[in-house]
Amino acid sequence: QIPESVCSQSCGPGFQKVTQEGRPVCCFICVSCKERISNQTVVVLATFVKHRNNPIVKTNNQTLSFILLISLLLCFLCSLLFIGHPTTATCILQQVTFALVFTVTVSTILAKTITVILAFKAVKPGRTMRYLLLSGAFNSVIPICSLIQVVICGIWLGTSPPFIDIDSHYEPRNLIIVCNKGSVIAFFCVLGYLGFLALGSFTLAFLVRNLPVTFNEAKFLTFSMLVFCSVWITFLPVYHSTKGKVMLTVEVFSILASSAGLLDCIFGPKCYILLLRPNKNCLNNLEKNRRGSRGY
Repeated sequence: QIPESVCSQSCGPGFQKVTQEGRPVCCFICVSCKERISNQTVVVLATFVKHRNNPIVKTNNQTLSFILLISLLLCFLCSLLFIGHPTTATCILQQVTFALVFTVTVSTILAKTITVILAFKAVKPGRTMRYLLLSGAFNSVIPICSLIQVVICGIWLGTSPPFIDIDSHYEPRNLIIVCNKGSVIAFFCVLGYLGFLALGSFTLAFLVRNLPVTFNEAKFLTFSMLVFCSVWITFLPVYHSTKGKVMLTVEVFSILASSAGLLDCIFGPKCYILLLRPNKNCLNNLEKNRRGSRGY
């Protein structure tokens, strides 16, 4: 039999390698990683479900908030597809899942921004905006934007899908099995469309950030999309300047950083009021904010 060139057996699912001081790199111990995985997004979703009848949750559209929380949870989970030995299935799922989940997330933020605009315009009498707000027509933004990304991904998979490849340049003495994205043009078309949605959401949120509406979350949406765009704009040059495992690490870090930025910027202030400052969510405080926004 061919001898195995390892000191320790590979760790199973749910465990990570930890090197031992003073011993070769291939000698490691397996430590459970379940305690290191954050469940912050589950916590936030549970908080919003528990307080679903609260004004701060109801006025910011419960349905869109729950869709956004679930899609953010999937954004965090999709980073797990980049871990482990590559297969044809995981190579395809890595990029397709990333593209579709983030498209749903950004299009939901776009729908929430449109909701803020319609809510302000619907206050004025004689506006057709009131009908659009009550009918929930803005919710069609999510399936329409997602369908366009599905078409782009379909063209990608139909022409030049991702496949398993061997990288012999990053470490000349080792052959590293990696996922080749196939068509680089299709990959950047996916990123470009995602960036277009993010830029549109950021622009709309920035324009309506100072609307005098109670529980106006446009400021939070603006800052969240600023963080999101900053992460992925930084990702592009760093991604091009790296190779091998470092390139994969950069992509995973960008996924986690942008997801955490959206979660903290949009839902952090709401959870702060719901859990720590419930007195700000009472009728007297609402009337005070309303009078202050009108200038008397």
